[in-house]
Amino acid sequence: MVGPRRTARLLDALQLALVVVILVAPVAWMVASAFKPRTEVAAIPPRIIFTPTLENFVELFQRTDFLENTLNSLIVAGGSTILGLVLAFPAAFAMSWHRMTWPATATLFARMAPGTLFLLPWLVMFTWLGLVGSHLALILTHAVITLPVAIWVLLPYFDALPREIIESAEIDGCRQHQTLLRVALPMVAPGVVVAAILCFVFSWNYFLFALVLSGFDSKTAIVASFNFIGEGVTNWGALMAAATVIALPPLILTLIIQRRLVGGLSAGAVKG
Repeated sequence: MVGPRRTARLLDALQLALVVVILVAPVAWMVASAFKPRTEVAAIPPRIIFTPTLENFVELFQRTDFLENTLNSLIVAGGSTILGLVLAFPAAFAMSWHRMTWPATATLFARMAPGTLFLLPWLVMFTWLGLVGSHLALILTHAVITLPVAIWVLLPYFDALPREIIESAEIDGCRQHQTLLRVALPMVAPGVVVAAILCFVFSWNYFLFALVLSGFDSKTAIVASFNFIGEGVTNWGALMAAATVIALPPLILTLIIQRRLVGGLSAGAVKG
């Protein structure tokens, strides 16, 4: 007879296996399809055993400008992440220090609002400024994504920061920018890392703003990947290869600093 503990462990194992299958199966299918010959990608029934090939990646990088598009994504995601952190760090500190909640709620509204709400005003404004199709326009618009994320990630860290430390620094003669950079920043560094990763991923994967405001020289990878979807036919092999390449930078970044990421998320959840 199976005891209650063994039954609970079995149920936990089944739940974990189900979650792993749901999360891993689409990614594994994407990567496998990227290495399949074009004729076998959409074969029915699907072919599990196949001869791997690099023809999809050769087509992706030799017949298209996908490498330049990937560099554009790095520029836009990196630039908007830096801009979001530079603006969010002092803003989150001020909100926490003065115990203000409405500014954080206002920035959250910008993150929750549909992107189409901003598109027409931005298109008119950037057209008038001559910035449509530039990296700068995409970096500025993606800051609407990265700024609220960074603020809300950093707020718990500043709330957990002892006020006595900041007051002691001010008594010792530190100015506000010195207090932020020399005292507060080292103590909330894990939160900055978490915010940077989340901002980069959100900006990297965002599609709508780049679709409308990018040009030939600033088109991002996620927008360029949709060139493989036609009206009557879709190049699934090249599309899966593009999706695999797009998924790599956030994955590599997360794997490199996963310990700091997990520790930062845990630290931000504890106040006191």
